[in-house]
Amino acid sequence: MRKLLGVILCLFLVVGCAKKKQDMNTISIWHWMTDRHEAFEQLAVKYEEQTGVKIKFDLYAPSDAYTQKIIASAQAKVLPDVYGVLDKKEIFASFINSGFITDLTEEFQKNNGEWEKSLFAKALNVNRFKEGNIYDVKPGVYGVPLDVTNIQMLYNKKLLAKAGIMAPPKTFEGFLAAIAALKRVGISGLVSGWGEMWMADCFASNYAFNIMGEEKIMATYRGEISYTDPDWIKVFTIFKTLSESGAFAEGIVTKLNKLAEQDFALERAAFSFNGSWSVNIYHDMNPDLEYGAMLPPVFNKNRPMSIWGGAGSSLVINNSSPRRDKTIAFLKWLTAKEQQAFLAKETRNLPSNREALSAIPPILSQFAEVMDNTTHPTIWMQNEFPLVLERMDKGIQSIIIGEKTPEQVAREVQEVKEKELKKSRRGR
Repeated sequence: MRKLLGVILCLFLVVGCAKKKQDMNTISIWHWMTDRHEAFEQLAVKYEEQTGVKIKFDLYAPSDAYTQKIIASAQAKVLPDVYGVLDKKEIFASFINSGFITDLTEEFQKNNGEWEKSLFAKALNVNRFKEGNIYDVKPGVYGVPLDVTNIQMLYNKKLLAKAGIMAPPKTFEGFLAAIAALKRVGISGLVSGWGEMWMADCFASNYAFNIMGEEKIMATYRGEISYTDPDWIKVFTIFKTLSESGAFAEGIVTKLNKLAEQDFALERAAFSFNGSWSVNIYHDMNPDLEYGAMLPPVFNKNRPMSIWGGAGSSLVINNSSPRRDKTIAFLKWLTAKEQQAFLAKETRNLPSNREALSAIPPILSQFAEVMDNTTHPTIWMQNEFPLVLERMDKGIQSIIIGEKTPEQVAREVQEVKEKELKKSRRGR
């Protein structure tokens, strides 16, 4: 009997050791990217063949459900080896300060910064915390960008040609002229998912940067400049002018972006305001769609047009993972030129690796060419109060439908701003 028990105990030890060895050789990755899951699994097979390390990709969608799972798993301390934080910079920072995310700064700087130099700086900056950041995070890079993205205007080549427009407009005046030409032949102008207010906020931000520049915007956020300033009135007036010229597709203020994407893909509007991720969406909806990408037409010709952009999807490493070295090696491999080119081809997303750009479709190249024009709230030194942005976005919607004037909206936004400033000062 003792001999039998000894044999059973040995078997348990062998199985346990084998399981432990297998677990140490398996990297667990949780993600939300439905359009990339199949490509990820193909790369996982390839990596295991090359290294013997098994990569287990687990898909949790939609993104809202994924975010809830990550937060709950962090609280229970059962996060996987690799995951993404789909939330505000503040939440990203809280994960870092709670010890859930590995500082990758030294890894990016190894071999004379070879890994860092291979990737778009704008994409890394989304995952970077600078010295003196308001979140009290140790300066460094904490995430690995898988792709990059930016938001531009898109134009339908056939519809523009039908209206006699040979080239997409580069100036605001030229855009208004194009809208007039399109109206004459019964073609709708600009469609976008402004029922999702952040997209209208993005469009407003583009013109705020173009009209007044970053320094004045940040001064406004700090409370040093009022939203009733003439430059902010100009920003709000952009929407009034476009609305009165008939530039907007019907129902733009309530339209979800998925429906707006469908409208553009099915050629119901000549222009769209959307991100580089839409290339894959439009291909699925209408593979024969002939379109191009362009910067929003400039209002102030003396300033460049800044657009939102940076890392599209990023992954972080669990700081408690016992497989951190293997995980880092895999993420370096995943962001190398060959794998990035494969992902770009299969998913039609912009690669985060600069060297993989030669493998992307022409339409994606048009997005890649303007990455130097990108900015994003996640990298700004100052951000606006959420309630102020909410009032602004709702105000923009009211301007578009003719309920309020730019001046009225400016006063309302400033009133909310002053209340938030007072609350902030009392809280110090």
